[in-house]
Amino acid sequence: MLLLCFSAATVCFANEAVGANADQKKLGDESDGSRAHPTHLIPLFYENDNGEKGEKITPDDELLLPFSTRWTCGECHSYGIIGKGWHFNATDPNVAPGRPGQPWILADARTGTQIPLSYRRWPGTFKPEQLGLTPRAFTKLFGRHTPGGGAGELETEDPDEIMRQFISGKLEINCLSCHNAHPGQNQGGMGGYAVQIARENFRWAAAGACEFASVSGSATDMPETYDPFMPEPVRDKIPPTISYREDAFDRENQVFFDILREVPAHRCYFCHSNLYLDKKHAEKWSSDEDVHLKAGLTCVDCHRNGIDHKIIRGYESEDTVLRNPLVATSSCEGCHLGDKYSSSPVAGRLGAPVPEHPGIPPVHFEKLTCTACHSGPWPSQKTHLTKTSRAHRLGTLNVNKSHDVLPHIISPVFAKQPNGKITPHKLLWPAFWGSLKGQDVTPIALEIVRQTAGKVIAKEKLPLSGNWPALTAEHITEVLTLLSSQKSIKGEPVYISGGKLYSLDDSAKLCEEEHQSAKPYLWPIGHNVRPAAQSLGVRYCTDCHATDAPFFFGDVTVDSPIVAAREAKKMIEFQGISPSYAWAFAFSFVFRPFMKFICLGSCAVLAGVLLLYALKLLACVAKALTERD
Repeated sequence: MLLLCFSAATVCFANEAVGANADQKKLGDESDGSRAHPTHLIPLFYENDNGEKGEKITPDDELLLPFSTRWTCGECHSYGIIGKGWHFNATDPNVAPGRPGQPWILADARTGTQIPLSYRRWPGTFKPEQLGLTPRAFTKLFGRHTPGGGAGELETEDPDEIMRQFISGKLEINCLSCHNAHPGQNQGGMGGYAVQIARENFRWAAAGACEFASVSGSATDMPETYDPFMPEPVRDKIPPTISYREDAFDRENQVFFDILREVPAHRCYFCHSNLYLDKKHAEKWSSDEDVHLKAGLTCVDCHRNGIDHKIIRGYESEDTVLRNPLVATSSCEGCHLGDKYSSSPVAGRLGAPVPEHPGIPPVHFEKLTCTACHSGPWPSQKTHLTKTSRAHRLGTLNVNKSHDVLPHIISPVFAKQPNGKITPHKLLWPAFWGSLKGQDVTPIALEIVRQTAGKVIAKEKLPLSGNWPALTAEHITEVLTLLSSQKSIKGEPVYISGGKLYSLDDSAKLCEEEHQSAKPYLWPIGHNVRPAAQSLGVRYCTDCHATDAPFFFGDVTVDSPIVAAREAKKMIEFQGISPSYAWAFAFSFVFRPFMKFICLGSCAVLAGVLLLYALKLLACVAKALTERD
């Protein structure tokens, strides 16, 4: 059961000074043990122009303002504690990054760019500010698939954005994104959460997405002199305006929220859906859901958290990062096999079957993760393009449904993790323009790239599918020449793409080389989990150990806008195993059936010979005993 409890009473009037007591637990922060859902009939409060708690909202207010989750939910729940949770703390440099996960991907076909971004210290990712993205610009691009907080609440340090931030407000943590059980919660539809963020209506986003309010207008269209707390008409523009459904308020001017502690799976799906484009089963109705969900579990049965929202991610060794007594038993192994250090039996949690793995050599459990055999799409000879909610805006308006639209995420790629175990991954080949100083490559700000590379690539026709333009070595040479003339670029201009670094030598000739910064970024696949009967190796060892088995010898696409660089690598190149050894070992399985027959026949012959000599020995003993008598 999820320990998070949004409220323990109908109306909780706790401490007024939420900011001053941000980290103190409040009445609704700890459960009293009841598994019943508490009733949330509560007043609405807005945030005033000083960033403090405003007055109680009533439907007959002269100026209607959006309710603030900080001050409305913060009556009973510590907003400061919640804000330290995994979904909100990426911008905090003191938070341990944990195992690398899915990055935010900035993709721009017009400049030949797709680059993994993250505020976390994940190797292979880049900070948004390196691309010239302020927290505000980052929020406008990617806030659509976040539950608020994080970069959306940072104070801007850009003088040009100070007034814009006052107009749009900050993107507060939107508790309703996850915990609203009402079907009217609108995350990606017309006028919903994603639309409000695109319009820079950050202050209005949470209210505009719920079922009892609607928002019109756009903060983007407002001049810098506009004051949302003392609004004046703007010619030919509609300012952000909210209206509440009148029947939402009772006679005490309180509003009912249909809140669930246990977040429904469809709320998680808005940000965490995957579409594996294998050309045969691209539609969701033609593929199976995760076996755990179909068995009746929900996402939060495994991915649990308390009021601190430090959600369990469920990977091995997470207990070294997250102090939570359930971490050790929330991974695949911990849930199905139990924690050997536990004082009580915990294997088979939530009805999980305890696997026996008959006939599988123990070395497999030393070299492979559980997900290597049980998760992700079944491997085929070529990897698939994959779409994810966060990378491809799934679930929002006007989404490009083409299979080839950027960014190009490739899966499944069976690669070795830092802990030495092989597991399936999603993979992204970075492509960006950068400056080389020593051995370090720093991305060039996107605005500068658009002024140079954008002009060159604009000469080529961009595919309507959203795919790469067809670039050549001449295009790269021309752009690098233009970037060399930019005085603002410190270092040697280079282009990273398809696992290679492109640069110009002293004679302005294009050179290419392998480089650390050009390596692909990979993050592990956890879902969808397949049942045991559909796991790798269930048919025979040759599911993996065949000379053409995709697990070792499948083709991993090398993605690049440069046509000549589009090729493929073998899966085994990502596993740190000798290809010749793997092939020889796989080839031995061709003769193993014959070897079994030979061994069984040999054993039968030896048994016959031994039996014959045993009988002769018995005859000799009998004869000796007879002669003695």
